[in-house]
Amino acid sequence: MGTVLSVRNLTKKFKRIAVNNISFDVEKGNVYGLLGPNGSGKSTTFGMLLTTINPTSGNWSWFGESGTSADTLKKIGAIIEQPNFYPYLSAEKNLKIVAEIKGTPHSEIDKVLDVVGLLERKKDAFQTYSLGMKQRLAIASALLNNPRVLILDEPTNGLDPEGIIQIREIISNIAKQGITIIIASHLLDEIEKICSHVIVLKEGTAIYSGSVDEMTNSKGFFELKADDSELLMKTLQNLNIFSNLKTDGNLIIAGIDQDISASELNKKMAEKGIYLSQLVKKKQSLETQFLELVKK
Repeated sequence: MGTVLSVRNLTKKFKRIAVNNISFDVEKGNVYGLLGPNGSGKSTTFGMLLTTINPTSGNWSWFGESGTSADTLKKIGAIIEQPNFYPYLSAEKNLKIVAEIKGTPHSEIDKVLDVVGLLERKKDAFQTYSLGMKQRLAIASALLNNPRVLILDEPTNGLDPEGIIQIREIISNIAKQGITIIIASHLLDEIEKICSHVIVLKEGTAIYSGSVDEMTNSKGFFELKADDSELLMKTLQNLNIFSNLKTDGNLIIAGIDQDISASELNKKMAEKGIYLSQLVKKKQSLETQFLELVKK
């Protein structure tokens, strides 16, 4: 696939350490999530990689070239702050100004407006747009120079559920074009639905970097219920295939150590004279894995 971005030992100190010795790689064609609560160093990391913030130490390379040159910036589309458009101008006229700055032909404007679903509203003033439409126009402006990488800082922040879904679909469609995308977010649900890879930050330190699937690769757990809960618990303990057994009200939660299907477990219980009134197999969510990482 090829490495688009390689970061090594990147550190930024203000009065406190904002980013602490982080390292990660971004491979071409994937959607990466930079995940962490507010204040974890996401925006500071982007600032250093885009040369708006000077690093204290560390290094990085874009497309195999050290640092971030002017030519490199031409290959990157980024939305780091609130979009700054003229409120009284139309979307089309605002993008014409951006196109002039980026040296992009005006013929690209309709293409990017179509990508974000605003082509029919291109003559309308920016000030008439909803928050979600304004965010979509910002994405369109970042796409004007046909970038190889798209960087989005909290792209769904403040949006209603419909707006979040629209942004998610747009990001997915952009990724299908082969553009590498890096998204900073504190919303675990969005990262899990959009991203193929994730870098988890805690207080400026990268505590995980890898695929979302690998982060959530536990064998999962069963939610079980039977008339005789004590007998069910004892029988499950004797099977020696569960890493953790606990009760939650009338339910028994059984963390799977050795993989087993729901039908196989149901058969084993029936052989022991236990008939389950509830049997549900679930997989741990990204949220669960994230919370366990943060606790560690």
